[in-house]
Amino acid sequence: MLDPGHGGKDPGASGPGGIAEKEIVLSIAKKLAVKLKTEMGTEVVLTRKDDRFVPLEDRTLLANSQDADLFISLHVNASPNADARGIETYYLDNTTDEAAIRLAARENATSRKNISDLQFILSDMMQNMKLEDSITLAHRLQTALVSGMSKFMGDVKDLGVKKALFHVLVGARMPSVLVEMFFITNKNESRAMPDANYQDAMVDALFDGIQKY
Repeated sequence: MLDPGHGGKDPGASGPGGIAEKEIVLSIAKKLAVKLKTEMGTEVVLTRKDDRFVPLEDRTLLANSQDADLFISLHVNASPNADARGIETYYLDNTTDEAAIRLAARENATSRKNISDLQFILSDMMQNMKLEDSITLAHRLQTALVSGMSKFMGDVKDLGVKKALFHVLVGARMPSVLVEMFFITNKNESRAMPDANYQDAMVDALFDGIQKY
């Protein structure tokens, strides 16, 4: 299950020239779906195939109802610091890291749930034994993205694998991660995002990470 973040009335983050997160991640998800189907014979379902709003809670429900083996939520990052750059991958867990908490708050903005619910669900989720798998998946994707995109873009900042309370990952019954593919607020990184060659390189790197997992 590929989850292109945001959509419809929720554009996600935006960058210079009005480029919107929802468009970039949808384009990458569609290309990745085709590659997974044709080269790995994998059945792929997208949480959205067009520019529509899908509530965060419904995305993992869909993955569960389809009995998906993996749930990968695709996003691009944003920061008030225009120099912030790089790639990071998240799995669902509690954290005291301020930056991760702020990022989760931004990504959770369209959710109906509050964090106290999340903490309750999380303690339950810890026992379902998917956490180790999610951490492994996050590391495979992060490594593949940094290495693959370095070949395309030169110096890629590896922001690592982190944990946060993302509503979109709550309740998933399969290994699940959220990938933040560069910063739309960074002039150089956002300039590359609409480029077909950039998107193809990103798709190849994501594919490599999934295949290694």
